[in-house]
Amino acid sequence: QVQLVESGGGLVQPGGSLRLSCAASGIIFSMYDMDWYRQAPGKQRELVATITSGGNTNYADSVKGRFTISRDNAKTTVYLQMNNLKPEDTAVYYCYGRRYAFNRYWGQGTQVTVFS
Repeated sequence: QVQLVESGGGLVQPGGSLRLSCAASGIIFSMYDMDWYRQAPGKQRELVATITSGGNTNYADSVKGRFTISRDNAKTTVYLQMNNLKPEDTAVYYCYGRRYAFNRYWGQGTQVTVFS
């Protein structure tokens, strides 16, 4: 059974930091490209960051220079370090694992709220 379990969300003031984790099981983690998405109330889910199986990374323009995605294949975990958080970063954050067209899985999400 495939599971992606996010953790690390919470409440933080603007300018603060959080580190999200997504622990994967039931997949050959090292072979998967991993993404972080987010969805704010009333908005579509959007791609925040990607890390490929080879370690290449890509970011949405809105988070470049503030967020860092990384992975630890030994721990089958992907991380999202979020610094200098802004109120507009408030959303539910989801991890997404993908390999080929049919091997794609979502986590359950973790809430991040940035408030003054």
